[in-house]
Amino acid sequence: MDERLTIVFMPESAYGPTNNCVGIGKILERRGHRVVFAAEASWKGKLEPLGFVEDLVDLAPPPEGDTEQDAGQFWTDFITETAPEFRKPTIEQLSTFIEPVFASLIDGATYCEPQLKEILDRARPDVIVEDNVNAFPALMTHGAPWVRIMSCNPLEMKDPALPPTFSGYPIDDDSGWERFRAEFERSHRETWERYNTFVVESGAPPLPELEFIHESDVLNLSLFPEVADYPRSRPLASTWHRLQSSVRETEEPFEVPGSLRGGDGSLIYLSLGSLGSADVELMRRLVSVLAETPHRYIVSKGPRADELELPENMWGEGRLPQTSIVPLCDLVITHGGNNTTTEAYHFGKPMIVLPLFWDQYDNAQRVHELGHGLRLDTYAFEDQELRDAVDRLLTDDGLRTSMSASGEAIRAADGKRVAADLIERVGRERRAA
Repeated sequence: MDERLTIVFMPESAYGPTNNCVGIGKILERRGHRVVFAAEASWKGKLEPLGFVEDLVDLAPPPEGDTEQDAGQFWTDFITETAPEFRKPTIEQLSTFIEPVFASLIDGATYCEPQLKEILDRARPDVIVEDNVNAFPALMTHGAPWVRIMSCNPLEMKDPALPPTFSGYPIDDDSGWERFRAEFERSHRETWERYNTFVVESGAPPLPELEFIHESDVLNLSLFPEVADYPRSRPLASTWHRLQSSVRETEEPFEVPGSLRGGDGSLIYLSLGSLGSADVELMRRLVSVLAETPHRYIVSKGPRADELELPENMWGEGRLPQTSIVPLCDLVITHGGNNTTTEAYHFGKPMIVLPLFWDQYDNAQRVHELGHGLRLDTYAFEDQELRDAVDRLLTDDGLRTSMSASGEAIRAADGKRVAADLIERVGRERRAA
């Protein structure tokens, strides 16, 4: 029997999920398997050089005319339009940001359904793997076993004893939980019903109540490290496996720039992700406040890098090899995106978290309530509050020691290899059936 499997990955069109899938897919490709990426079309030319087959999918009709919008300009425009939403309490973001994002995602899934079926017909996969927050019926109805990766905060899998997803509410105070859940239902019910109808009409099972994606019957993979996970009142199904992390190694070498090498103070990494760093006014305020500290900073400047000037104790560029930088630093200042959060845990670094949207509030709150870092109000923090947070975390030797030990254990778990083993097993079982 031919032992070479064909494995199709379909990640959400974002760096975090795509890089997770690339890291796992690269292990499978090195084992001799054929790895196909049905990623969104903007990834054209970026995956094939890594040894993968690109058979990309359009999530929307192509724009009229021949002009292609630069990615940096896209995020600049998005932030200009959307940033005011990030200043709202999370319960208000449900109707003004979270629901519109879900609506856009399911519009994309609906549009691409015929094309995705054609991709799967061409690939003839033994296993299908996706990392998304919404279902794609074609992935579930093609006939190959379907694997789900959950790279968001574990509250994506709801539990009555845990805070509601997207709330950022503390685990030890449930006073606002029911109101938040009621507002989620009010704001999302109609959108969910519309998508559930499409999913069922496409031949897939009905969506779970007020959920936009199913659990896999075969294999579900959670990226979140155990040290930061939640105590559940209802255990997840036996199909769930924890990876602890899935950090893709970068092949981009990095050395601390000469201007920062050997200087006074600690070395700190500042990144608010593509969206947060596109808010130049926010970035300028952070830079101004942190310039008054005795530390050195590596700054991920993002898509508007040319608009952000850095003082002498900082160095940065628009795009940086984050997984090569974080291990060199003493502290991470982040928006709380799941990729950066799990990478900080992977390398054992405490965090200051300034959340903006989606599960970033949940990540920020979990880091804060576990004492692995501090959560600050992204737009309302006091200048000295941020500087005090930096000093507090850098001088907490007990925290630094415990985070370092946790990082060693997470890295030893070798999540990418575990994921590849499990996916490979699913494919071989399917071949043998």
